[in-house]
Amino acid sequence: MSWFESFVLGLVQGLTEFLPISSSAHLRLTAAFAGWQDPGAAFTAITQIGTEAAVIIYFRKDIGRIISAWARSLFNRELRHDHDAQMGWLVIVGSIPIGVLGITLKDAIEGPFRDLRLIATTLIVMGVVLGIADRLAARDETGGRHRAAKQRKSLTDLSVKDGLLYGVCQAMALIPGVSRSGATISGGLLMGYTRESAARYSFLLAIPAVLASGVFELKDAGQGHVAWGPTVFATVIAFVVGYAVIAWFMKFISHKSFMPFVIYRILLGIVLFALIAAGTLSPHAGETAG
Repeated sequence: MSWFESFVLGLVQGLTEFLPISSSAHLRLTAAFAGWQDPGAAFTAITQIGTEAAVIIYFRKDIGRIISAWARSLFNRELRHDHDAQMGWLVIVGSIPIGVLGITLKDAIEGPFRDLRLIATTLIVMGVVLGIADRLAARDETGGRHRAAKQRKSLTDLSVKDGLLYGVCQAMALIPGVSRSGATISGGLLMGYTRESAARYSFLLAIPAVLASGVFELKDAGQGHVAWGPTVFATVIAFVVGYAVIAWFMKFISHKSFMPFVIYRILLGIVLFALIAAGTLSPHAGETAG
């Protein structure tokens, strides 16, 4: 991998990680369209450490408060009813599904799941799911001609059951094209949470899973066509760009819908299918290139 490739892929990772459009799919597609070799699951997981570092810094006050309350609650029973302490446990509980499935499906994640036909399918299907969830949220928030607006849930209403459901949604993102933020935000909206609450918990929930995945894949870094230098460079680029994107995204969702992302996902999936059907693009493009 050249330094230019690592710069472009790091930029793509930073731009797409927090948007509900799938960063892993876009890394795979960028390499395929450019005629580069697929950077692979290890490269994707390691560069995500950069974007998660951006999450940690952006939400540093929330994270510090949660960790402090959770740690103190281990020795003080009275603090176990504190919202921040409960959030610590809920993040742990919600991380279980992706941890189990990530290890179980490791070979599929690095192989069959990277087929462009599967990515096109998940882009479209999850785009439709996100669109439905967004419409339901908008209907509750604005009401209608014959119905009053409905109060949606905030993170103070988060239960163990909902935390696990969030975790299952996050685990679906092991398939490129699903999108970690897209799946968890969709799940949160369908469970009745506000857009901001769904996005905030989605980002907090991703921290343990992404950091663990990145550290686990460190052993495979520097092997094959992806050297250590370009990988680290891409991770730094992803961090810088990712921080700017998350700041923008949190402001965007406070007063805008997810429909632009829904339309983009569906159109991209259709274009992929068209290119593959026409023989212009191989479903395994990039796997043997470079």
